[in-house]
Amino acid sequence: MNEINIEEKDAVIIGAGPAGLAAALMLKKKGIKNIVILEREKNPGGILRQCIHDGFGLVRFKEQLSGPEYAQKFIDEILAQNISLYTGAAVTGLTKDRLVTVVTKDGLRKYQAKAVILAMGCRERTRGALGIPGTRPAGIYTAGVAQSFINLKNLMVGHKIVILGSGDIGLIMARRLTLEGAEVLAVIEKLPYPSGLPRNIQQCLNDYGIPLYLRHTVTDIKGRGRVENVTVSQVDDAGLPVPGTEKEYACDTVVLSVGLIPENELTKQAGIAIDPRTNGPIVDENMHTSVDGIFAAGNVLHVHDLVDYVSWEGEKLGQAAARYITGQTLPAPLIKILPDSSIGNIVPQVISGGQDVEISLRVGRPWRDRAIVFKQGDAVIKKVKQKRLNPPEMVHVKLKKDSLKSGKNIMVGVE
Repeated sequence: MNEINIEEKDAVIIGAGPAGLAAALMLKKKGIKNIVILEREKNPGGILRQCIHDGFGLVRFKEQLSGPEYAQKFIDEILAQNISLYTGAAVTGLTKDRLVTVVTKDGLRKYQAKAVILAMGCRERTRGALGIPGTRPAGIYTAGVAQSFINLKNLMVGHKIVILGSGDIGLIMARRLTLEGAEVLAVIEKLPYPSGLPRNIQQCLNDYGIPLYLRHTVTDIKGRGRVENVTVSQVDDAGLPVPGTEKEYACDTVVLSVGLIPENELTKQAGIAIDPRTNGPIVDENMHTSVDGIFAAGNVLHVHDLVDYVSWEGEKLGQAAARYITGQTLPAPLIKILPDSSIGNIVPQVISGGQDVEISLRVGRPWRDRAIVFKQGDAVIKKVKQKRLNPPEMVHVKLKKDSLKSGKNIMVGVE
């Protein structure tokens, strides 16, 4: 058996979505040329390829773009810069010393990288992860799969539809399915508040008269060859179904929009520390993980609300990774950022305290007329007042290095 040659690379980027493409362009801008981008799909662009609705690029480009249009701006630049991009390339191995194993149509390849960039995005929770009772008929899709069938393959998934979960992809699919002639009977949400952005509640549900039922869940799915009926029940404060509140919906399709999880198999394989709140890697302000030379950005790190910030993270990562590759020492993380129960998740989780830093976070539940407070000991170093705080919307807070005290952990909460 022939031994596989190991190719030396300055940077190996895993994933050709918005984070990976932005990181590659920044690395090239900073003089790093020996780069390869590995993408397991047939085409670059990530999930944006199937997001044909507009609303992308408002922050970055100051114009409304569809997902493919947003992605194409970066893809065109990648091609113009002659950055190596392999599609149909599935990374199957990643070690702590940055050895990357990838399966391609031409066979197995191995790369030894000075820096590895994790930009694999996220995946959807499935019915199996939820444990919904009932039979196992056809006609049950995650929202992203339904979106890819309609937008990429021109295949209709159903005609009478119940959507479980009010995540943004599910809301967008409620509108898309309606426009394609389906009847969306209801969107069912277990929480007492929507999981998607307010603009999507308005534009995708209210504008089309699609009802949203909060504090409800699907408690049974019935059907032989195909979904025939679902049972929806109210839930109590503990999230448990309330007996006697059942309502039946005759339908042929159930679409699940019940949350996204970072693609962290390679992250775990490399022994990188995982944040239980985000389910992605723990990083510092340079997007550097707990394993030396491995960086992460985008939805593999934490699920974003806007793609503009995914690209921003990729560029921020690219700047730091370029310094690392050229032998510059990155500051050591000395200060932990510790959110209390009012905060859903926060990134970065550790910082050096030696440079200005931007914190991205989500609250754990809706709040009105409150403030997000950052403290070191008893000292308040930052207080951001907000009229409205919603879990679907990320909050970005800048901390100046001059306000930080060396070595003291930062506590974060809503007050």
